[in-house]
Amino acid sequence: MVAVHEPITDDSRVRLRAGVVSLVVSVVLLGAKYEAYRLTGSTAILSDALESIVNVVAAIFALGSLFFAAHPADRNHPYGHGKIEFFSAAFEGGLIAFAAVVIVYEVVLGLISGPQLRRLGTGVLIIVAASLANLALGLFLVRTGRRHQSLILVADGQHVLSDVWTSAGIVVGLLLVRLTGLAWLDPLVAAVVAVNLMWTGFRLVRHAAGGLLDEEDTELLSRLLEVLRSHVGQGVIRVHHLRAIRAGRFHHVDAHLVVPEFWTVDRGHELAESLAERVIAQLGVEGELVFHTDPCHRIYCAMCDLDACPVRHEPFQDRPPLTLDEAVLPDMPHPSVI
Repeated sequence: MVAVHEPITDDSRVRLRAGVVSLVVSVVLLGAKYEAYRLTGSTAILSDALESIVNVVAAIFALGSLFFAAHPADRNHPYGHGKIEFFSAAFEGGLIAFAAVVIVYEVVLGLISGPQLRRLGTGVLIIVAASLANLALGLFLVRTGRRHQSLILVADGQHVLSDVWTSAGIVVGLLLVRLTGLAWLDPLVAAVVAVNLMWTGFRLVRHAAGGLLDEEDTELLSRLLEVLRSHVGQGVIRVHHLRAIRAGRFHHVDAHLVVPEFWTVDRGHELAESLAERVIAQLGVEGELVFHTDPCHRIYCAMCDLDACPVRHEPFQDRPPLTLDEAVLPDMPHPSVI
């Protein structure tokens, strides 16, 4: 029993437009930051420029992934192409970590040879302007990604926002260098930037690995449970073996639905299909919900409110709230669980 909502073309266009905006802005900001490094000779600004190179490469990869993910499911990819988003996020996290390693290398060289700084005021102004542009871009990407359920855009936006904090730290560090005359603060700030980037890259890779390995999405399961609770009763006796994964914006959900044992196969099938459609619609997502129907057992009599049941062994007493621990059990729950 399957309920499917087809991909929304307009959403795909919005995601692709956001990807193009990200790429164009990233290229412009890379040029600005490189010019700031050329003018100042600052290792800290170089670290910011190196991160911008990562932004450009990641934006190119993200744009390609968005285009690929927009394709509907086909025979070779029956569950769609949305998982490419997790590959994109992992790739971006790896690039960020690599940039951190390169920055550490430049820091060591700077400390050995001694920083040669110049025209810091001009460099700071350029970095501040670039930071404001990155702030606007990052907020736009994260908001668009969450609204249109695109991990690629959310990951790209979070990376851009981390770049804002990086640039802010660099500006503070360079102002301290200018005020104190301590040139060694410049590579020290770059080292702090490298540590922050390494942590950002790790978090992105960790999140992407969870998606690729179909890690339990507790938030999604909780939302599903809230919707399912309102439908339990009058034939929908209980739900168990609830599972859900997300591939891009598309959700794949399956569960076992306990129905009265004396119902015909046709009646159980009709209920499952109708319920699947209603649940997906109430969730407000694109996806499919597959129900496997199980016949009830005597342990359910006291919580089943079905009228005129010919096989009832005890009267209906109460229907306990359906919990997540019970709903995800692969087998029918034991009476002690209920």
